[in-house]
Amino acid sequence: MIVGIDLGTTNSLIAYFTEEGPKIIPNRLGNHLTPSVVSVDEEGNVYVGETAKERMSLYPDTVAQTFKRSMGTDREYILSGRHFKPEELSSMVLRSLKEDAEAYLGEEVTEAVISVPAYFDDKRRKATKRAGELAELKVERMISEPTAAAVAYGLYDKTQDTRFLVFDLGGGTFDVSILELYHNILEVRAVAGDNYLGGEDFTEVMAKLFLQKRNLQLQNLDEKEQVRLYRQAEKAKCAISDQSQVTMNFLYREEMLEEVITVKEYEEACEELLMKIREPVKKSLADAGLKLSEIDEVLLIGGATRLSIVRDFLIRLFRKFPDTGMNPDEAVALGAAVQAAMKERREEVREVILTDVCSFTLGTEVVVEYEEGRYEEGRFCPIIERNTVIPASHTERLYTVRDNQDKVRVRVLQGESRYARNNLFLGEITVEIPKAPKGQESVDVTYTYDINSLLEVEVTVTSTGRKQKMIIKGDDNQMTEEEIKKRMEELAYLKIQPRDYEENRLVLLRAERMYEESLGERRKKLDRYIMSFEAALKKGDHDEIRDARTALNDVLEEENE
Repeated sequence: MIVGIDLGTTNSLIAYFTEEGPKIIPNRLGNHLTPSVVSVDEEGNVYVGETAKERMSLYPDTVAQTFKRSMGTDREYILSGRHFKPEELSSMVLRSLKEDAEAYLGEEVTEAVISVPAYFDDKRRKATKRAGELAELKVERMISEPTAAAVAYGLYDKTQDTRFLVFDLGGGTFDVSILELYHNILEVRAVAGDNYLGGEDFTEVMAKLFLQKRNLQLQNLDEKEQVRLYRQAEKAKCAISDQSQVTMNFLYREEMLEEVITVKEYEEACEELLMKIREPVKKSLADAGLKLSEIDEVLLIGGATRLSIVRDFLIRLFRKFPDTGMNPDEAVALGAAVQAAMKERREEVREVILTDVCSFTLGTEVVVEYEEGRYEEGRFCPIIERNTVIPASHTERLYTVRDNQDKVRVRVLQGESRYARNNLFLGEITVEIPKAPKGQESVDVTYTYDINSLLEVEVTVTSTGRKQKMIIKGDDNQMTEEEIKKRMEELAYLKIQPRDYEENRLVLLRAERMYEESLGERRKKLDRYIMSFEAALKKGDHDEIRDARTALNDVLEEENE
């Protein structure tokens, strides 16, 4: 049997399809939600779900949670002296769900459709697939969480063309997706989000607000006290949605502390988080080429959308009341179950073609000529831009930059930065080419990206027709986000150039941000003006720098309108 699984940051669920439609499978405790928490004791016994969550208060050093945020990285969690990767911990949650389903259904569960955040990159998706395999589940297909939710809302049997904005704020990740339904095709138009924003952050704000009122520092609390604090903060966060104020209690050094926190205080403390929500919404609309008024429905999924301050903020942001007709905690799992039924070719489900998009730009490292005869290495050349509907295949022709060059190295990168070093390295191909004067030899680099997150890279030497091909699965890259951040910090110690003057640095940072938020011709236009400004900075002529900066500023203002 094929089931649908929502592998969440805070809670996970499993569902299957029946003649009456998709249904959640209760866990061994009779609950629909299984906390995504794992504990391992000194004897090597593994606890998953509510039991593991309960152990946290007593044995915090044996428990791991929110590990979904670290999927695809090399981070390790140490539980009772044993080391575990995020996908290994996730596999324990999946195995628990699998066992619950088999006990409930009375048959073996062999395959699953697992949902992933729309903004998960290839490495995180591959880690999710590995987690399923470790749990002895065949995972041939994954579905983006917003797409699953859209299917669950009944979009798979709607007849009229509709545009939807799916707002997914879960426990640890945040996605905004714009989907369009026409005939029997459900197409993802754009995705944006934040892998490090969710309900857990709103809990943390409540905890910090309490500490602030009591003049306490988090670092002065021991592990058990921190666990207790966040547990009480979670309760207060949920309770304040239905009240004008909440009383939060916390046992500290054998003294019960009590504080009243009002909705107004909490809203003000959450202002920064709410502002972080706004940007991905704007970005997804811009990438889809749509205005908010062109969105027919706004769907809310993810447990954090239950919070009144979040819903009130969204009503103001969208200027309409979102659709809340389905349990936001269950929508993704139910949609994954519908997708599983489609994969099984169930007669009860009308076949819908689900398209997806490439969440991040895929490209390669190139050398660019910023003025005649002067080159800059380490630049990023986009080949398949983010939010391109997949499957997709694009080709870029690259030319030699040195006389008698006999090799071309194609480094496969993923990201939005103009600089190769800031993007994620996925793999590389090196091809031999005939020696010739610079610019006379070239290669065609073709990227083909499919819906299963597999990237095929083909490099063809145009003069000889020689081809070299490889499949990028993302498994070779071992660089974590922490390592990338560390590398960027190391670069800050390099010699200070004119770009580091405050005014120049500010306009460059703004330009880089807008470049990463742009696509197509707009991105190319920005790139030209940025290159002109950088060329002026390298020359060091103050008048030329001023003129180039003014020109770049004018373009930024124009593009920002």
